[in-house]
Amino acid sequence: MSEVILETGGRASWKQYLELCKPNVVLLIVFTAIVGMVLATDSLAVNWIAVVFGTLGIGLGAASGAAINHVVDQKIDAVMDRTKNRPLPTGGLSTESALLFALILAVSSMLILGALVNLLTAALTLLSMVGYAVIYTMFLKRATPHNIVLGGAAGAAPPVLGWAAVTGEVSVEALVLFLIIFIWTPPHFWALAIKRRDDYAEAGLPMLPVTHGIDFTKQQVLLYTFMLLSVSLLPFIIHMSGLLYLVSALLLGLGFIYHAFKLYRDAGDGHAMKTFGFSIVYLMALFAALLLDHFIVIGLSQVA
Repeated sequence: MSEVILETGGRASWKQYLELCKPNVVLLIVFTAIVGMVLATDSLAVNWIAVVFGTLGIGLGAASGAAINHVVDQKIDAVMDRTKNRPLPTGGLSTESALLFALILAVSSMLILGALVNLLTAALTLLSMVGYAVIYTMFLKRATPHNIVLGGAAGAAPPVLGWAAVTGEVSVEALVLFLIIFIWTPPHFWALAIKRRDDYAEAGLPMLPVTHGIDFTKQQVLLYTFMLLSVSLLPFIIHMSGLLYLVSALLLGLGFIYHAFKLYRDAGDGHAMKTFGFSIVYLMALFAALLLDHFIVIGLSQVA
């Protein structure tokens, strides 16, 4: 599907289909899913079939949800500076082509997960796709300023999916990973929303900075970073991780609080994108610390 002839007579390149998948977002989703897979094992012996096909299936499911998001939001995207150059608003892809592509990804994801991983992972991945592409994108996003809080469950699911892929079950540890991303999502997204509030207002979306103002949104960002610091300590508290993770979680959490506090104190939106950028670094570094700490604990136990 590298090229498809469109009704307009133009050609759609593979790059436009790749853009439908929101690859940067999918990579972060896949990374957190892999961390969930690794943390679910107590040794260096990994079920590679579950890891490889679980990663592929989860990634395809996330890409399908992203493509459906493009289709549903194409009219909104057309009036926002950040998204007006996406394939659908520019006419680079037709709605029919994008929907067919999303369907192929979704079916491929379900077949791979159902046949080569397990039915629980397939069901949870499907639930996540529906949660993001339908419940959040079609309804919550347009209905309430708390959309990202309520819809954040879909984005927080990947570690649970990864855990289920290698164990066939969902444990307390998997739900702790879910909770970390669930609490991380609002301050991450609201920092961006503060910067892009005029775009959201133009599109008629009730994002928090639009409905409640910048100052209130800044307060919420700061509040959530304190909540996140507390929640991020749970892996150590329940003996899921060791001292390396504890130190990393404290340093990263304080760093996020610093950026949120600076955003809160600064006038306007001058520190919004720096806070948003750090939030991405925070999540990747936190899960990398979980991963490294896990390998160290396993290595020490084998030496002992």
